[in-house]
Amino acid sequence: MAPETNESAPARPRKLVALHWITVLCVLLAAAFILTRDQVDGRALRQWLLEGHRHFGLIVFILFFIRVALRVRLGKLQATHESHWTLRWVAGLTHVALYAILLTLPLLGWALSNAQDKPVHFLGLTLPALVAADEDLADQLQAWHIDAAWILLVLVCLHILGALYHHFLVRDQVLRAMLPTRRR
Repeated sequence: MAPETNESAPARPRKLVALHWITVLCVLLAAAFILTRDQVDGRALRQWLLEGHRHFGLIVFILFFIRVALRVRLGKLQATHESHWTLRWVAGLTHVALYAILLTLPLLGWALSNAQDKPVHFLGLTLPALVAADEDLADQLQAWHIDAAWILLVLVCLHILGALYHHFLVRDQVLRAMLPTRRR
């Protein structure tokens, strides 16, 4: 186990950190809206919660492309720690899977709404349909959307466990590098 150091963390670019935490907030809000929807009565409130879920899901979808563009622009980031190649490989695979699910989950939700013959609105605009109305397809897309949400939960838990492992066991700067910091 590495000793704890007093040196400051090699902070990640501020835009990358901001996008990370905005994405976290949007995913949490999308989940909260849809889980709350299943617990309340009233058609208007349930519809409002579903629209909120869709909006935050679409924001995650947009943030995905912004994050990918920023990562391409930034190139390879400076390592915040030294670790065995297998841990780096698992971390990289988890990150790729997180990015893939952050793209897939909103697309499945959008297609699900279309298959249910429900238009998808975003900030007052009606988005084009990805698929035609089809009850059987809607059932399949709903199952995939729920499965993808569970996969996202598993990946987020792995991501959090990895950060906590680095912070409490390895005692390196990985977690601190992704925390928001004040501009000096």
